[in-house]
Amino acid sequence: MKIKGLVLLFVLGALTACASTPRGGNVIIDTQGVNMQAYQTDLVECRAYAEEVSVAQQAAKGAAVGAVVTGAIGAVVGGQRVAERGAAAGGISGGARGTMSGLQEREQVVKTCLRGRGYKVLN
Repeated sequence: MKIKGLVLLFVLGALTACASTPRGGNVIIDTQGVNMQAYQTDLVECRAYAEEVSVAQQAAKGAAVGAVVTGAIGAVVGGQRVAERGAAAGGISGGARGTMSGLQEREQVVKTCLRGRGYKVLN
């Protein structure tokens, strides 16, 4: 039960982080010759596409995979208690990796979208 609670706590934390993270991250473009009003409209639209990437789902998937893998290793190496601790640690680290992966994917979607609309993305 402790493992499920820790994983749930992590997923809730990841959801909170996602809510406070800019959609699509920080994008830097070459503004020379760019109509900034049109750019702001395009940025909003591209960020809306990025919202289709489910960061929470990737965090949960990472947490589940991490918990299963490290729990299984812990069971082989040291029995039930080590398996429980390993599963908890694996769930947290796997969830963190899943969250980062989802956020990076969102940023990539925004950048790809802007490039497709003719902007020179610098980062």
